[in-house]
Amino acid sequence: MKLVVAIIQDYDSDRLLLSLTSSRLSATKISSLGGFLRTRNSTILIGLDDDQVPACLTLIEHACRSRVEVQLDPVATDYADWYAAGIDEVAIGGAVVFVLRISDFVKIPVQRSMSSLVQ
Repeated sequence: MKLVVAIIQDYDSDRLLLSLTSSRLSATKISSLGGFLRTRNSTILIGLDDDQVPACLTLIEHACRSRVEVQLDPVATDYADWYAAGIDEVAIGGAVVFVLRISDFVKIPVQRSMSSLVQ
């Protein structure tokens, strides 16, 4: 068993989750915040068998492409006397992926109705 933890840009999360569910892989999305650009990210948790990892990584690669975004440099106005206030091109997207070994995986079933609890 493996646990794939993919930290992706929030913009890519719906596309990735659709790809995963279409491939019959279960995933959980947790909203997170990036440290460098302070942008919204999504952390996707995927539990799967060892032989499913390559296909999962391919899905992540296809759904989370890197791209360039133009951003105003927030520090530029403070130093406008020394250099021209700039607009920076920043590479965003892609994914940071951790593949972890899991010793056990337990899925606890959901109770179907209150009457099943009474019996």
